[in-house]
Amino acid sequence: MSRASLRWVPRLATPAWLLVAVSAGAFLVALLVALGIFAAYGLNPLEAGATIVRRTLMDGRGFGEVVRKSIPLLLAGAGMALALRARFWNIGAEGQILAGAVGASAVALFVPVGWYTIPALYLAGFVAAALYGLVPAYLKARLGVNEIITTLMFNYVAIYTVRWLINGPWRGRSVTGFSYSDRFARETYLPLWEGTRVHLPTLVIGVLLALLITWLLYHTRLGFSIRVMGDGPEAARYAGIKLLPTTLALAALAAGAAGIAGAGEVAGIHHRLIEPTSISMGYGYTAILVALLARRRAWATLITAPLLGWVFAAGDVIKVSLQLPFQITDVIIGVTLLLLVASEPLLSYRPVWHRAREATRAPTPVPEPEEKPS
Repeated sequence: MSRASLRWVPRLATPAWLLVAVSAGAFLVALLVALGIFAAYGLNPLEAGATIVRRTLMDGRGFGEVVRKSIPLLLAGAGMALALRARFWNIGAEGQILAGAVGASAVALFVPVGWYTIPALYLAGFVAAALYGLVPAYLKARLGVNEIITTLMFNYVAIYTVRWLINGPWRGRSVTGFSYSDRFARETYLPLWEGTRVHLPTLVIGVLLALLITWLLYHTRLGFSIRVMGDGPEAARYAGIKLLPTTLALAALAAGAAGIAGAGEVAGIHHRLIEPTSISMGYGYTAILVALLARRRAWATLITAPLLGWVFAAGDVIKVSLQLPFQITDVIIGVTLLLLVASEPLLSYRPVWHRAREATRAPTPVPEPEEKPS
């Protein structure tokens, strides 16, 4: 007889199709949950879904909003993918976006305009965010401080710094209601896609940056060091990799990418420094999901960032057209993240049916009685 049992054995390598299937499946299940919420509110889920698709993907202005909200997700997500390849859990992209917005605003408000203005905006956003991201990286590499805690706390430092600036030294001269800075000079405005709020230079930079990070990871010494660090610090030390400079470099690049997103938001959309929750509507936190959906591959954020950008744009339709809470988008994002985390064992192990044969026990021989001598 044989008995079958299911065992989970480690995978030597995770097939590419499984990575795609798990990421796509998590996102689709989250969308089904959203349809269930629509039904719970008394709406026809199919009609509600059709309304969202029609007003986001089949309408010029709506599609422009999808692309516009994909830009910061692409930049922050590509940087996040780079950090996660080295197991550097940068939860601070939200604050780094704001740091980039502050750097760009400083150039727009206080530097005389010229041919160099727009490049200087992006450079200032990158440098401000990179410097901001170096502090948690140094604390991790030198003192072993958990980067999840420090990067998360730095988000709040950035939020209150922006609020202090727009209520204090950078407060606009004609402020009414909400606080904000003076309006930027028109020469600092980024060119837009006609009829939309898509700031084209930032979109191009985002696409190029995702491809550049991919090239860096596989064709440079720094990229090799980052990938080895992803295997663990002991493996990196064995390979002779210096952890401090490598950690600082990857943190500066990841944070700087988010900073470019912040620069694009203030120079391309708002044209002044405003309330932090209006500059970044959770883009930094959602960038974590962008990178995880992309399985830490920077080039794949070119696909996952528009998907999450569509979710953000769908939130406007949910709120305005369907008269439902905008926070349904948070449910979609949260369920997707939960399913991705839950599916990690499936990517590391594979099921194997094991058949064990039961040994057939031979009957115990009965000894014959001895004959007594006559």
